Amino acid sequence: MRILELIENFSKGWRRTASNLHSPPLAVGAKCSHALYDDSLRFGAVLSRFLLTTVAMLSLSACGSLIDFIAPPDIEQPAELREFEPKIKIQTLWSDAIPSVADYLNLKPALDQDRLYVAGGHGQVRALDAATGDAIWTVDLEVPLSAGPGVGEGLVLLGTSDAEIIALSAEDGELRWRSRVSSEVLATPVAAFGRVVARTLDGKVIGLDAKDGIERWRYLRDAPVLSLRGESSPVLNGLQVLCGMDGGKLVALDVRTGQLAWESTIALSTGRSELDRLVDIDGDPVIYRGSVYVTAYQGGVAALGEYSGTVLWRRELSAYSQPAAEGDELYVADADGVIHAFDNQTGASLWQQNLFQRRQLSDVAILGNFVAVGDYAGYVHFLLRQDGRQAARVRVGDAPIRKGLLSVGDVLYVQGETGALQALRLEF
Repeated sequence: MRILELIENFSKGWRRTASNLHSPPLAVGAKCSHALYDDSLRFGAVLSRFLLTTVAMLSLSACGSLIDFIAPPDIEQPAELREFEPKIKIQTLWSDAIPSVADYLNLKPALDQDRLYVAGGHGQVRALDAATGDAIWTVDLEVPLSAGPGVGEGLVLLGTSDAEIIALSAEDGELRWRSRVSSEVLATPVAAFGRVVARTLDGKVIGLDAKDGIERWRYLRDAPVLSLRGESSPVLNGLQVLCGMDGGKLVALDVRTGQLAWESTIALSTGRSELDRLVDIDGDPVIYRGSVYVTAYQGGVAALGEYSGTVLWRRELSAYSQPAAEGDELYVADADGVIHAFDNQTGASLWQQNLFQRRQLSDVAILGNFVAVGDYAGYVHFLLRQDGRQAARVRVGDAPIRKGLLSVGDVLYVQGETGALQALRLEF
């Protein structure tokens, strides 16, 4: 009976993973490599059927109760896009492309003054004129880039799938240093006060010397058995750096020394199975008007005191993307593809938009009176901040857009996972 119970729990967990195929990145074991990750769902299906079939052969009396588990799951498809009357036009200021690959990488544009820095999964890094898209310099590192670019201390910072942090000169792209770290880097490095702060896939946060890449401090936290493929990137806040951790913790560290300033629990791990207990912070924290806003997969959205970590309010939902705050509102795209607007002072719900369920939505961006999100098919959707109604839609390639939105003033920079780049502006 115990064997049947274990197999039943495994099958239910695998079915839940399969049903979320178009929602969050698939859960994987103990931060395994992306090669194993690619096969995890197929392996789960095969193993589930093998175990169940074996038990059925050994115990014919159990066959009736096992039929439902052996049958393949019904996977809900992404919501189809509906026709609507656009309320605004979208102008394409310029477009480009940088060679990349769709593999849940954390590659998104970064702006510093009038330069836009972009990177592709195959190793190319570019500095572009933000207004025109013209290339200022291009470097081909010939390594698999997985995170970045981050910009600070005169450096352009990249993380690699080969467990390296690479620093280039922001001025001309010249290589400054390379530093070996403990595992793959899926969080964008940041730099301030003579330190480069990076987070690795095995749960470490490290502080490197910005001059030469030598490690100066290390913050350790054990990685949970299961987590999503992805990482919350460090976010600078004065002398502190905020890091969302696997397992649902948000920590504030001293940028210079790595000393812990505060720690707050965003999500608690509960449930019978490992999948039930999976909680993870993959979206970057957002700092706005004295509060820190953070989301957690199977853990909710919360507002915290900026310098204390005290939880001000919390609401139940599941999200793996970065929220956005402006005015009195907080906007969140959850793991099911529902977009929420909250009062950012109280957490009260203002509206929900359900038209994009299971479309694997990106981080949220804000442009004036509009909210923008990308989806798995390369579309960018613009909604009215007032009530969530659709205002416009544009397609930037046909690859997923997960992390690649950057809003600056009235311009939205978009990078798809296979490298399509566009600068968009709203026209009224």
